[in-house]
Order: sequence, then structure tokens, then C-alpha cells
Amino acid sequence: MALNRDFVGRTYTSKASYEVSRVKIREFAAAIGDGNPIYRDRDAAQAAGHPDVVAPPTFPIVFSLQSGGEALADPDLGLNLAMVVHGEQRFEYVRPIYAGDELVTSSTITDIRSAGRNELLTVRSDITTVDGEPVCTTYNTIVERGGAA
Repeated sequence: MALNRDFVGRTYTSKASYEVSRVKIREFAAAIGDGNPIYRDRDAAQAAGHPDVVAPPTFPIVFSLQSGGEALADPDLGLNLAMVVHGEQRFEYVRPIYAGDELVTSSTITDIRSAGRNELLTVRSDITTVDGEPVCTTYNTIVERGGAA
């Protein structure tokens, strides 16, 4: 069954902000096996010219799909979550994410298309501070295997 193309263009905004903490950054860096001290040590980050501990470049994956999750779980979209795999992810930064940032995400379904027997759904997530300062944009493509005939 094909995904509902009427969802293309729909935007969902996170209901709550995401507070970035040093602990979350440190845990994420450990999980991805990156020992860079600017991800763990405030003094090292400041010595490198940052105001606080810096999040690794892929850190927004932790929260970027929160706002789009409502759409992905909507039964009218027709997405079979049991058949979903991660297809692609990329990040475009305006500035790094730092410990102490309070971020809001607005996610838009930008594309739904068939590729063979698979359905590909692309979500763009715009991440800003609660004051509206742009931080980064993520692009996430998920694949529903065997969705299209």
C-alpha cells in the first residue's frame, strides 16, 4: 500500500523545547565512540573557542524527529512502522549546538515517493532556539520496505 501523498507539505512543531545538557552530549559522544574532549570538557571546549561543551554534528538525531513523530504515527499516513528502516540523514548547520541551548523543532514532510517496492518519506526539520535563532536543519529519509507494488 502506498503512503498518503496528502501528507507532503504538512508541518509539525514540537510541543516542548529540548534542553541540551552536558550529560546528554557526553552520553551521545560515548554512544558514537567519539572521544573529542570538546564534547565532554567545558574547559577544552572554551579553549577551542566555544562558550560551553559542543554537541557532535549528528546529535540532533536525538530530538529532530520528535515533532514529525506525530505525522509518522498517524494511521492516515499509512506507514507500517514494523517495515521502516533509516535511509539517509544529513545536517546543515548555522552554528554548533551547545550545552545550555533550549531548542525547538519544526518538521515538514517534504517528499513521499516510490522506489521499486519501497516507499521513501523525507522529513526536513528546522531547529531553532526558543528565541527563534536558527541552529541547523536536518534532512531524514526513512524507507518503508515492500510498501509499493
